[in-house]
Amino acid sequence: MTDIPQLPLNDGRSIPQLGIGVWQIDDATTPGVISTAVELGVRLIDGAFIYGNEASMGEGIRQAPAPREDLFVTSKVWNSDQGLDAARTAIDASLKRTGLDYLDLALIHWPCPGKNQFVDTWRALIEARDAGKVRSIGVSNFNPDHLDRLIDETGVTPAVNQIEINPRFQNTEVRAANTERGIVSQAWTPLGNGKSFDAPVIREAAERTGKSPAQVILRWHIQLGQSVIPRSTKRAHLASNIDVMDFALTEAEMAGMAALETGERCGPDPVEFEAE
Repeated sequence: MTDIPQLPLNDGRSIPQLGIGVWQIDDATTPGVISTAVELGVRLIDGAFIYGNEASMGEGIRQAPAPREDLFVTSKVWNSDQGLDAARTAIDASLKRTGLDYLDLALIHWPCPGKNQFVDTWRALIEARDAGKVRSIGVSNFNPDHLDRLIDETGVTPAVNQIEINPRFQNTEVRAANTERGIVSQAWTPLGNGKSFDAPVIREAAERTGKSPAQVILRWHIQLGQSVIPRSTKRAHLASNIDVMDFALTEAEMAGMAALETGERCGPDPVEFEAE
């Protein structure tokens, strides 16, 4: 079983550096994927209301060959549940759907700046943390100005900011802002849909280390110091995704990876995304 490092959070807790995301995994498949991932050594499971599989995620956690207290489970408040009362209800609903007594991490999924409700949503997460419903609280897809408004108006800094990070979209400015504020960056779509797998620096690093391009990219995330949540439904890929702790990329390879930036997102721009 792979031993996955922990990253310290600004609230005194910690988060596994590498886990699994359950986005776009169907209800029938999710429990088995989670159970297999935990068997292989994964302890971080990242879900969300909008993924539509919170109930099966909870079932997978109950089936997993590890005690609940050893797992780190995340869910997220969706855009249509922004606002103080709606977010309170959404957190309770996520607990009910998953069948869990608490979440390890609750996130605001998107800032939806046009709604101008993310501060009240944040207040609901603070309440949930203080009530013991969630242990840590954070955000997803927040830009530096969104972070500063939360901190200035509530005095509470998010523990995590889950953002798009991959070789072609490295989100350097937001990552730096997170670090300056003591916030852990967590990468979604960490492999960038495979668009950089054929980049010479990645191919050459894979050949040098005997690893796959995906493993090289995941190792790049690890060496950048962020948490990362790749998705897979296949046992071999789940095992491969966490088999990245026994090698290191060189400084030259890390520099070459940095040069792959194109500014091309796989997902939406947080300034514009307001989907219900």
